[in-house]
Amino acid sequence: MSIIVNLDVMMAKRKISSGELAAKIGITQANLSILKTGKAKAIRFSTLESICKVLDCQPGDILEFNNDQ
Repeated sequence: MSIIVNLDVMMAKRKISSGELAAKIGITQANLSILKTGKAKAIRFSTLESICKVLDCQPGDILEFNNDQ
């Protein structure tokens, strides 16, 4: 996949657990896990906005485009 999800990196930098982040943004831990592993096919802007608010970051800190195939 050419979109890399760096959510786990930002969570480690902010010292927040999956359970805590999931609770604060209002999604299940299972759905958060799908996002973290890059297996999600889509993400709602509202979810991305919530993640950025809680982690105090920009969308580009979480999502990265890699052109290598």
